[in-house]
Amino acid sequence: MSSQVSFQYRPTQTRGGADHGWLKTLHTFSFASYYDPRFESFGSLRVINEDRVAPGTGFPTHPHREAEIFSYVLGGTLAHKDSMGNVEGMTRGDVQMTSGGTGIRHSEYNGGKDEVHFLQIWALPNARNLTPKYYARHFSDAEKTDKWAHVVAPTSFPGVIDERDAKGPTPIHADLNFFATLLSPGKELNKEVTDRSDNKPGDKLVYVQVVQSTKYNTGPALKDGAHVEVSLGGQNQVLGEGDGVFIRGAKSKDEVVVKNTGTKVAEVVLFEMDK
Repeated sequence: MSSQVSFQYRPTQTRGGADHGWLKTLHTFSFASYYDPRFESFGSLRVINEDRVAPGTGFPTHPHREAEIFSYVLGGTLAHKDSMGNVEGMTRGDVQMTSGGTGIRHSEYNGGKDEVHFLQIWALPNARNLTPKYYARHFSDAEKTDKWAHVVAPTSFPGVIDERDAKGPTPIHADLNFFATLLSPGKELNKEVTDRSDNKPGDKLVYVQVVQSTKYNTGPALKDGAHVEVSLGGQNQVLGEGDGVFIRGAKSKDEVVVKNTGTKVAEVVLFEMDK
């Protein structure tokens, strides 16, 4: 077990964000008009935005390049359209990955009757001038209930299928693994930290966050919401909805323990990156 593990707690009320009417958004890292030099990136992670888009609104066509961008849909229906000719309607459990590479343009729109709730995540690619690509995957609630679903993995990871639609983890051109679970009250899950992408000794970075319920909350985590305890290397932290913890000093094969200490199902996401 690692002897120099450190935890950095990130309570939800310290996240950036805004209520634009059509868009309610919370930012884990500096984004748009929100800037905090302590939270600009973490390993290859550059953006984690928890977005809620009102019906009949959305993000108009805009460009991206040199970024791996994926949406993890939590509720509602999100319509995607891009300059590569991909058109997709995404619902809960869907993952849509855009490898920006040398440049793409896309739009995201809520044409349904309900609010769309999703995580928008950006990572820095492990190579420049990549050919733009698009991937889509689906992970049901059953695949995540009281177990970890491996949602995103590097293209070099064993079992990853480099195709638009396929089973298994969504390919990403970055040193990043993304897992998700729906953890029942009283249940506990261990997550063995994956090997570094270069298979060499060295630290790994881990970030764990509890997804908010459908209620948009910019204050402290809801007292009646989900709560989990995260433990590793003698450190531990209780997280409420929207809270996160940055873990430094983890090693491959270390085990992150996540336990639901509350009375509601907790939707938990976990990121692993090379340092």
